[in-house]
Amino acid sequence: MAAVAEAPKPHQMYAVHANSLLEHLSSLDINQPTAFVRLTGIICTIGPASQSVKMLLNMMKCGMNIARCNFSHGTHDYHAQTMKNIREANRLLNEEIKPDARHVAIALDTKGPEMRTGVITGQEGKTTAIELKKGATITVTTNEEFLMKCDENTLYVDYKNITKVIKVGGKIYIDDGLICLSVKEIVDDKMVCTIDNGGMLGSKKSINLPGTAVDLPAVSERDKSDLIFGVEQNVDMIFASFMRSANGVREMRSVLGEKGKDIKIMCKIESTDGVHNFDEILDVTDGIMVARGDLGINIPAEKVFLAQKMMIAKCQMLGKPVICATQMLDSMTHLPRPTRAEVSDVANAVLDGADCVMLSGETAAGDYPLEVVTMMHKICVEAESAFYQKDVFVHLSHIAPCPTDGTHTIAIAAVTASIKCLAAAIVVITTTGRTAHLIAKYRPRCPILAISRMELTVRQAHLYRGILPLLYQGERQADWPADVDARIEYALEVGKLRGFLRKDDSVIVVTGWRKGAGATNTLRVVYVPENKMFEGVDGDHHMP
Repeated sequence: MAAVAEAPKPHQMYAVHANSLLEHLSSLDINQPTAFVRLTGIICTIGPASQSVKMLLNMMKCGMNIARCNFSHGTHDYHAQTMKNIREANRLLNEEIKPDARHVAIALDTKGPEMRTGVITGQEGKTTAIELKKGATITVTTNEEFLMKCDENTLYVDYKNITKVIKVGGKIYIDDGLICLSVKEIVDDKMVCTIDNGGMLGSKKSINLPGTAVDLPAVSERDKSDLIFGVEQNVDMIFASFMRSANGVREMRSVLGEKGKDIKIMCKIESTDGVHNFDEILDVTDGIMVARGDLGINIPAEKVFLAQKMMIAKCQMLGKPVICATQMLDSMTHLPRPTRAEVSDVANAVLDGADCVMLSGETAAGDYPLEVVTMMHKICVEAESAFYQKDVFVHLSHIAPCPTDGTHTIAIAAVTASIKCLAAAIVVITTTGRTAHLIAKYRPRCPILAISRMELTVRQAHLYRGILPLLYQGERQADWPADVDARIEYALEVGKLRGFLRKDDSVIVVTGWRKGAGATNTLRVVYVPENKMFEGVDGDHHMP
């Protein structure tokens, strides 16, 4: 009798228990099915292509966890409507998937301190575009007389001190680096430049000065207005553009004030100063975004991957969330499929240890917003299956301070237990989210079901890899153990609904001995029961 071929094990289980990274990589198998659940967060930028309630609802179904509002564009009224639409779409989603629920976070991305060119004016005063030809000479000036009448001979720049900080021989990059000028002469408020790389130039294009220390304010007046607006709109997090030092983070925190003290600040590292001052920024920020677009202009492009790996590793070591962003699936802005290089880029960001990956123009102004979110989801799930968790856990455990506090100790023990018993999930009862964040730091292979009564805690948990946050709205019980058990039962039923928990699966449960923050000290192993809390609801609710 012919031998029956063994069915492939799911989720790269052959590679999971490898004793070395090389053995792990050699055991990866393209025929193995992926996991039921994605651990990496997906951030989507909302713009004209995705602002409608219908599109937002469908993006949430495809896997969007955090909606990003880019304040480099649009008015406060526009963004207020966008946020209203996001919340309405979220409400409709939860009506549709009851008794399950998802809670999408809202991020405000600041314009930041930036430099831009003036307005190109053609015939009859209409704005137009001009061609800058390689080898030609052009005068760059800060004289506001030329703000509205730039042409191929004279170009206005809104950074008044540019002639003081740049030197002869310095480079001026325009429009995300597409056009490059070399400074040949500086006289008063003018610079005579040679065009190294030409191209078509429109109005109000961005400017970068690689290798030049600029003295722009960390938080501009417009940023302050936007931050106050964000507090009024109850945003969950701020993506702080062009952060160059720790003082900028402190200034932003001051602007947010008492009312915005719980809003997370994620610093975008986009400049040479930001990379050089990374450690001091990391000490005071809630998290980091590796913003590779402007970073790739301000440092050599071939060194961006080094900066990315360094920043992600340092964030992992401190347990702070890190986002990888910019041009991740850029070709899908206008094409239905990504390039193979883009797929590898997203996968390698996941393998590096990024907590979230971000889509920019792909969802804000692209032709295929739903397809790009779906593709991002698929790539993340495949990459997570190939992640060599054992190696990361051993190294992070080794550098954990001794002695650790009780909550930190329980977090390490929970991940250890999940590895030993091949747990299908870790369930955490949390108030502030700290315990769940600590567990996420050690990168368990299974999802972390973090249950909280605090809406802000639930939404902000999307920043951390592996956390599936659940808002528990059941009635509080006077008996604390009974209240805890009710929340655990809810988490297990949601896991069964979503398809990654089955009868008799082992689950690690982490709780506190009393209500309130800071009381986490209990770990136990439970097994998924067959009974249903949600009568009449079928399981296998497969939504990313």
